[in-house]
Amino acid sequence: MMQIKVLGTGCAKCNATAKLIEDTAKEKGIEISLEKIENVAEILAYGVMSTPAVMVDGKLVHVGGMPAKAAVEGWLGDSSASCCGCCGQK
Repeated sequence: MMQIKVLGTGCAKCNATAKLIEDTAKEKGIEISLEKIENVAEILAYGVMSTPAVMVDGKLVHVGGMPAKAAVEGWLGDSSASCCGCCGQK
């Protein structure tokens, strides 16, 4: 089961990101464990300075703003996939 964390303070974009991930996983029939991290100190401990951010199986895959549905589908389709490039990480 994929472990997904949405890092954000509970703003509308953070909540919408979590819902997008949940809905996309349900559409694809993929079982995930989704955790929302809203504690600022905990978010900063991950090195995240812009939210929402998304981690998939311990790897940071998205930082800042709503991810595109296609990006979410990519994360769910291949848990070993590299970052989509949105945050400059590979």
